[in-house]
Amino acid sequence: EEEFKWLLQEEVHAVLKQLQDILKEASQRFTLPTGGAGGDVKQENFVLSTSGTDQVKGVLTLQGDALCQADINLKMPRNNQLLHFAFREDKQWKLQQIQDARNHVNQAIYLLMNRDVNYQFRTGSEVLKLMDAVMLQLSRARNRLTTPATLTLPEVASSGLTKMFTPPLPPDVLVNFYINLNKLCLTVYQLHVLQPSTTKNFKPAGGSVLHNPGAMFEFGNQRYEVSHVHKVECVVPWLNDALVFFTVSLQLCQQLKDKISVFSSYWNYRPY
Repeated sequence: EEEFKWLLQEEVHAVLKQLQDILKEASQRFTLPTGGAGGDVKQENFVLSTSGTDQVKGVLTLQGDALCQADINLKMPRNNQLLHFAFREDKQWKLQQIQDARNHVNQAIYLLMNRDVNYQFRTGSEVLKLMDAVMLQLSRARNRLTTPATLTLPEVASSGLTKMFTPPLPPDVLVNFYINLNKLCLTVYQLHVLQPSTTKNFKPAGGSVLHNPGAMFEFGNQRYEVSHVHKVECVVPWLNDALVFFTVSLQLCQQLKDKISVFSSYWNYRPY
């Protein structure tokens, strides 16, 4: 009983403090301040590449959760024509996955800071409840980075992203940006128009993170088929850091839950 009392009063707070420190580090990765007087988030440039193809090359500039510049070269396979397009200067593209992950981390920190060092935990179930709430936020933060949104091709075509570029994207090219684990990914779809007289059996594709050649869709009273798909990506080191912090934090939460559960299975103990 004394050991359980010590666990509730001392060790729980030590773990909460450790979790706060780790998650504050994780939260800082998402903001990346320059340290300048303005406190602006620094810009980072990343070169897009993939093994085995040079169809798409580009440089992306990331500022926190926003893509503030994208400079892309696309080699068209039909005629080897080289297309170049970049973000318009007045445009930025928010990466909702990064924004959501940061919000979940901050929510987890808020839950932990709500129980200061003077707070007395009275039951094991109270600690378990707090750990479950923190773990839920951390799992959601991690899932936002590891599970990109599934989109239909008409959703990609109607996305605001298609209107970001100068010169404008040709009508037979679609692009999509997303986060996958510690990588920033760009997918470029090249399309061909399906003529009304085509004998192909038209089957619109459903939602997917990555559509394959042969996927069909209808947009603006026109039917299209994906002819080529190019996926290029770059590693964002601080996203990797954040994912490691999430994993370590979830393990700490689980270890504390396991200790509490061991005691609780012996006593349904209430010190007061």
